[in-house]
Amino acid sequence: MPETSGDELYISVDVETAGPNPSQYALLSIGACTVDERRRTFYAELKPGDLHSTSEAQGVHNLDMEALQASGLPPEEAMAAFEQWVQEVTPPGVAPVFVGFNAPFDWMFVQDAFHRTLERNPFGHFPLDIRAFFMGMSGQPWSSIRLDHLTDRYLQGRRLTHNALEDAQAQGELFRLLLAQ
Repeated sequence: MPETSGDELYISVDVETAGPNPSQYALLSIGACTVDERRRTFYAELKPGDLHSTSEAQGVHNLDMEALQASGLPPEEAMAAFEQWVQEVTPPGVAPVFVGFNAPFDWMFVQDAFHRTLERNPFGHFPLDIRAFFMGMSGQPWSSIRLDHLTDRYLQGRRLTHNALEDAQAQGELFRLLLAQ
């Protein structure tokens, strides 16, 4: 699988958050990797503005909010570092493409964080969703496509860990395998 498809570089992104939307809850961690054999990676944990979180989110990621408040990167630094990484891994003349499973969720937090801190987003304004991609590729209905089904089929049943980098890598591998079909 080539590193790029034409003039695009696919970058798998996953986030962990304190809740369901960026207007009320903090972005806590970002993991990203290129969807190529080398899998260049990025990971950052962010300092939340407050300790407000939902029990559902806390049960998913198990990140320690107080520890993040003490040692996480300020959002401005984290997003500047993420933008720099995206620019470093993307060859000249090639557009980075944000890829994720349930990309709308991860995208809204990343888009919001980039615009709040840097007033721009190196990915532009559109993510590529793996579930929607598989729906188009397979012809299966939306309601029948589940991540566990895809990981069973393509990743030997490996489950996501809810570590943003590990999940970005698994999702990147899944997308690479789907592209190869």
